[in-house]
Amino acid sequence: MNDIFYVLQNQTFIDLCIYQFGYAQNDPLSSYGPHIRSHYLFHYVISGCGTLQATDENGTDHTYHIRSNQGFLIVPGQITTYTADKEHPWEYTWIEFDGMHAKEALMLSGLSINNPVYRSSEKIYSAKLKESMLYIAHHPTETPFNLLSHLYMFIDCLMRSSASRTTPSSSGMSTYYLEWAFSYIAQNFQNDITIAGIAESCKIHRNYLCKIFREHVGVSPQEFLITYRMNKAEQLLKTTSLSIKDIGNAVGYPNQLHFSRAFKNTYGVSPSQWRKEQKGGEKERESI
Repeated sequence: MNDIFYVLQNQTFIDLCIYQFGYAQNDPLSSYGPHIRSHYLFHYVISGCGTLQATDENGTDHTYHIRSNQGFLIVPGQITTYTADKEHPWEYTWIEFDGMHAKEALMLSGLSINNPVYRSSEKIYSAKLKESMLYIAHHPTETPFNLLSHLYMFIDCLMRSSASRTTPSSSGMSTYYLEWAFSYIAQNFQNDITIAGIAESCKIHRNYLCKIFREHVGVSPQEFLITYRMNKAEQLLKTTSLSIKDIGNAVGYPNQLHFSRAFKNTYGVSPSQWRKEQKGGEKERESI
């Protein structure tokens, strides 16, 4: 079976989104990294074994030994290097994903930057998890909705089978308010909206909105809004020829300087440099 690598183009999904996926049978001691990802990346080890070197939330390095039927999560901004074993190099399938519900789903699975190793407590669901990932890897020409359905299956199996999974607390009205806030942001992110305005649309106090965002999403409403806008800007930079100024306007930043600063704070480079690097990467792939 040949190695597979595929980038899914023109994604516009909000809740969950696939960015890249693939399959690989590694050579002994083959290594990838050190590298930093912009989205969540999950590997499932089909056979063999290897090691993951990764930083925790404090930037401290850790080494994890991972074998077949286990997996590992890489989170955005984390520095990682993973290496195949010399005697039994691993074979794995992987998927890079993100979205509004990605962090919540991973939190329920118990996986995090401090606990990146997936171990199964439910063989039936871990088998379905592998099946869903391999389906995506081997069907890159299927419709985005088809692939997205298997991403949801993967996420569900991950939460059900992870030995580290947590029991979700009764969220009740807080979930309702979050869904309302997500919907409001999706419909109004291009406008001059404020956190107070979002809270008012939900008919709750701003402080309570901040509290439930911290508890259930892991970031403040302001951080979520910025990330949402930057994801939209990333899509426009990749799929259109709009000017930087027009893209800034389209995602709620009439001031180009403010937009460029926010984008650089998120991605580490300016919008124009990001677009240039993406085009360079596409040309390099076309020449292979």
